[in-house]
Amino acid sequence: MPWMLPTILRNLLSRPVTRRYPFDDVREPFAGYKGRIDFDADRCDLCGDCARVCPSLAIEVTLESRQITYDPFKCIYCATCVEICLPRAIGQDRRYTRPALSKGVETIEVPV
Repeated sequence: MPWMLPTILRNLLSRPVTRRYPFDDVREPFAGYKGRIDFDADRCDLCGDCARVCPSLAIEVTLESRQITYDPFKCIYCATCVEICLPRAIGQDRRYTRPALSKGVETIEVPV
């Protein structure tokens, strides 16, 4: 075991190799990264195409209350909803999704 002593001392006296991700050293996303889904309520016509093509059922459109319910924890970020949206009310940016303490659902109110 004496051959392990230099390794143990080096590890005790050096900095950690992990990054403090959400707080420090946030990197630029790589090319082709598909980030957060953003909804533009002013452009939405509530056609429901996005909910129909979503493979993970992360989007739900309710006509009666004029709401879009989006669950980012179900979303697989395939961008099918972005491609199918004719009025271009759904976009996808290149930001990383922030870590969350609890799972939440976003509700988007579409104006009349």
